[in-house]
Amino acid sequence: MAQTDTVTRILDTAEVLFAERGFAETSLRTITSKARVNLAAVNYHFGSKKALIQAVFARYLDPFTVRFHHALDELEARHDDGVIPLEELLETMARTVLEVPAEKHSLKVFMKLLGLAYSQAQGHLRRYIQEEYGSVFTRFVELVRRATPELPDAERFWRLHFVLGTVIFTLSGLDALRDIAEKDYQEHVSVRDLIRRLRPVVVAALNAPLPPPALPRAKAS
Repeated sequence: MAQTDTVTRILDTAEVLFAERGFAETSLRTITSKARVNLAAVNYHFGSKKALIQAVFARYLDPFTVRFHHALDELEARHDDGVIPLEELLETMARTVLEVPAEKHSLKVFMKLLGLAYSQAQGHLRRYIQEEYGSVFTRFVELVRRATPELPDAERFWRLHFVLGTVIFTLSGLDALRDIAEKDYQEHVSVRDLIRRLRPVVVAALNAPLPPPALPRAKAS
């Protein structure tokens, strides 16, 4: 078996198992057994489980980062004042997200991996994502800030994370949602149909009025 075939088989198997079971619950021996390679092959090509996890993310985030930077370049070139409407920003990000998994596995796997990066990310993975891909996300957040100047920074932080959680939950459960829509509502829903429905919800969440200030806590007697 050629080296490139071995690496691809390991990565294909690892990303599916990580998405299904999580990082901690997936051992290298489980991966090598499913991939039909020996443990020495994983150690030779990746060196460690940490490096394998990072390589799985790199397969998605490398092309995503390049495409998203390019898409943001085009948006900024069309808006001389530096303020890009929120709808255009979110549409561009959604389009880029949809393009990347077509080159690898499914959108569902991609979203599950992002959800794991959010909920199970160990220190090494958090640092790796920040160091390797932080620039594109920082750039996006800055453009969102310009599009929503009325929001305090802390409020914008929370809303972006609420939105991210909504998108990941929805797209990682795509198969179940499609089954429900077809069975209960006789609707055949494509991924792009779902994005079309999700977009106004996300925009409304970011544009919603500020919540009322918290009431002062009662003093203990």
